[in-house]
Amino acid sequence: MKTFAAIDVGSYELSMKIFEISKQNGLREIDCVRHRIDLGTDSFSSGKIGYGRVEELCRILREYKGIMEGYHIDGYKAYGTSAIRETENTIILLDQIEQKTGIKIEILSNSEQRFLDYKSIASKGKVFNKVIEKETAILDIGGGSIQISLFVKDSLVTTQNLRLGILRLQDNMSHLNLKPSQYENIIDEFISSQLAVFKKLYLKDRKIENMIVVDDYISAVVERKIARLSNDCIDASEMDTFMENVRSKSVIEAARILDMPEENVPLLYISSVLLNRVVKVMGAKLIWVPGVTLCDGIAYEYGEKNKIIKANHDFEQDIIACAQNISKRYMGSKRRSETLEKIALTIYDSMKKVHGLGKRERLLLQLATILHDCGKYISLTNLGECSYNIIMSTEMIGLSHLEREIVANTVKYNHMDFDYYEMIGQNSNLDKEAYLKIAKLTAILKIANGLDRSHKQKFKDIKTLLQDEELIITIDTAVDITLEKGLFHKRAEFFTEVYSVRPVIRQKKGNIN
Repeated sequence: MKTFAAIDVGSYELSMKIFEISKQNGLREIDCVRHRIDLGTDSFSSGKIGYGRVEELCRILREYKGIMEGYHIDGYKAYGTSAIRETENTIILLDQIEQKTGIKIEILSNSEQRFLDYKSIASKGKVFNKVIEKETAILDIGGGSIQISLFVKDSLVTTQNLRLGILRLQDNMSHLNLKPSQYENIIDEFISSQLAVFKKLYLKDRKIENMIVVDDYISAVVERKIARLSNDCIDASEMDTFMENVRSKSVIEAARILDMPEENVPLLYISSVLLNRVVKVMGAKLIWVPGVTLCDGIAYEYGEKNKIIKANHDFEQDIIACAQNISKRYMGSKRRSETLEKIALTIYDSMKKVHGLGKRERLLLQLATILHDCGKYISLTNLGECSYNIIMSTEMIGLSHLEREIVANTVKYNHMDFDYYEMIGQNSNLDKEAYLKIAKLTAILKIANGLDRSHKQKFKDIKTLLQDEELIITIDTAVDITLEKGLFHKRAEFFTEVYSVRPVIRQKKGNIN
């Protein structure tokens, strides 16, 4: 059993949960402390967090450190989200906090943050799996933005981030001197156009049955005040009626009815209007409020990585499904991608002793094969650059920004001459480790691409064998592969440069069915 602390430095709250994690009982929350601190308003409006709030943040973190010491924790993770992520002086701020508190805060990209939120929902196990049997949307409401993710047939098909977070909306409305009864119409004006675009691009004729909500205020209301059905699922119309009644009250009255601090009520109003509008766009009938937070996802991932908890959902397949849907959106060839994937992963697996990469990098290569030709939707001439721009502009939940950049560069240099570190370093923040991963994955993808240069999927089977300083690639086909052999040399040169291994094609002339 491990004792673990998860710290979420959020846009409007600093929270910490202490967990006991064991193989027998999974995650068990044993303590939770929360402190309201509005970091987001400063960050979103001016790009920096004020001195007073930084001092307050450090003071509370020192208190949290004392609590962790009292529990004799085995490990902790502290993550900052959009409020810190969007500051202009992030590195200076993080160093200052660590020096003053001894707590190291890591920054989550938006996709990493939402993926952990998603894992916190999945930690509910059977309930989660049952809910997503029908077409389902996850609405993750944060301070800076909201994330909408769609499940179809148990698979995550798309996820989109909209800069419509409750603190950002509150900041936009703060100078309008609104009454709670006016929130609905004004927020509707802010968000309706973006939701309409989302519906047109991603919903089309889909009918979303269920909505899963992750936030800090609606969850509390459902838990305390709304008559619940089984497993915290409530009818969408019941939720709407209750919240409409709440919004008709003054802030003081609503705080008393809901048993929450007055300062939280305006944020609840905004959350409830956001939920109402998204539910109407989706046509959802049932809302599930699992009552989880980012801290639950942080702890779940810790238990998963340390092999204490066994994942009951295939998160890797969700990342792959997202990539497949991006490829489909940009008219990618499914058959071609499947052929490239088979060849590239076969080569990758046979080169384990040479490339020194792991399971995660194998996934990144797989994503690169799926997205290898997405740029042709924009330009056949500038395929590499266009593919890079599409991948970097399209979020894949579960990938960090750095991982997305590795995939994007691997696809880019599959179609272009490789730029060396001195050149790449001028235009990005890639470190040498990431650069080497790009080089290694690109070398493999170039070889795979060369083996299917005609795009006709000529091979019945392919086998690879690493032998001395050669990679023997045996192709089972009776079809003429003169084109592949003729153009293979140039791609093989880069592979040899990266690995000091020479790829060699051998043809086994089997029968074609």
